[in-house]
Amino acid sequence: MPILQLAYKSLLNRRLTAVLTLISIALSVTLLLGVEKLRNESRSSFANTISATDLIVGARSGSTQLLLYSVFRIGSATNNISWQSYEELSQHPKVKWSIPISLGDSHRGFRVMGTTTDYFQHYRYSRNKGLGFASGLAFNTLYEAVLGADVAQELGYVSGQQIVIAHGAGDISLVSHDDKPFRVVGILNKTGTPVDRTIHVSLQAIEAIHVDWQGGAKLPGFQINAEQAERMALQPKSITAFMLGLKSRLATFRVLREINEYKQEPLLAIMPGVALQELWDMMGVAEKALLAISAFVVVVGLTGMVTVILTSLNERRREMAILRSVGAKPMHIFGLILGEAITLTLLGSALGLLLLYGLLVFAQPIIESQFGLFIAISWPSTYEWKLLLAVIGSGIVISILPAYRAYRYSLADGMSIRI
Repeated sequence: MPILQLAYKSLLNRRLTAVLTLISIALSVTLLLGVEKLRNESRSSFANTISATDLIVGARSGSTQLLLYSVFRIGSATNNISWQSYEELSQHPKVKWSIPISLGDSHRGFRVMGTTTDYFQHYRYSRNKGLGFASGLAFNTLYEAVLGADVAQELGYVSGQQIVIAHGAGDISLVSHDDKPFRVVGILNKTGTPVDRTIHVSLQAIEAIHVDWQGGAKLPGFQINAEQAERMALQPKSITAFMLGLKSRLATFRVLREINEYKQEPLLAIMPGVALQELWDMMGVAEKALLAISAFVVVVGLTGMVTVILTSLNERRREMAILRSVGAKPMHIFGLILGEAITLTLLGSALGLLLLYGLLVFAQPIIESQFGLFIAISWPSTYEWKLLLAVIGSGIVISILPAYRAYRYSLADGMSIRI
């Protein structure tokens, strides 16, 4: 304890350098623990992009491809599913609810998805949260649209505004369905999922805007206006994919096998939780790289501390000599330098932890509202404590070098005059 007290007073005597070193360590610890917390919460949020959905069904392809276009609106399906197959499978005795999905159009870079009002009732995300409306209601008539939060925010749309859907899923489309405009009737709450960047319309609306199209092109010399299409039978002939909720989770594997062996057409059923984990594992390299960068920042911070102590040793030789002359032993000098490093590392780690939680209190509502990512302000996890202890341990280990150099300084070396 006397050595630590002496180390503390020595740091006070060099308070400017000590404070700068302390801030460096604190910021390093804040970055390391902050990245770890963000990594865990992002992974949890990614895994909860879709929740309480037992199966996703699409044309036979790969599980990752099916997940990407049906949930994340990335890419396109290799083929569509016939409406007859959808109806038959959605009426399976083990199925509780179903949500059909039709993709292929866009609006100013945002994907348009045709579905039914069951989507707003049954779709769940982030630990079984349901979709809510920031304004308006779900579509009820043919040419009505519900916007995700990001669509409304980035394009400045409000309820009652008219929009025109473009053919195709590209950011720029030269062909639009301008003869059949839609009216915005609802805007969803922020979810932090691809729902935010999706425009939702009815399946019948998708059929209506393509009623005078064939093979991806408008039929020449044949045009059906919006009022005429509204009076037509707009039963979908095919859809892109559909989601299923089962009456019992125990039936998941059985229904999955039946769909994958479906004889009427080649289909693929996946469990979204398993597919999400596979997709996250594919991105594991970037996740580890981010944590590695944070660890290197901590190393830089601790190295800076050792550099400062080593640099100051030459200036403190006389101080060490005076301490030796009043009875301090070499081990006391070793303990003094080591004590300074330990004090800086402990205080820097504690300050970094406090700074992290202070930033979380301030930034949590902003991150949740802007990105839909909820970061829990909770006691550090076991792994985070291990990271903090690793920082402290590393600080102690690398401070042995300057402590050992001070240990070797002799009384004669400290009292001699260097020319």
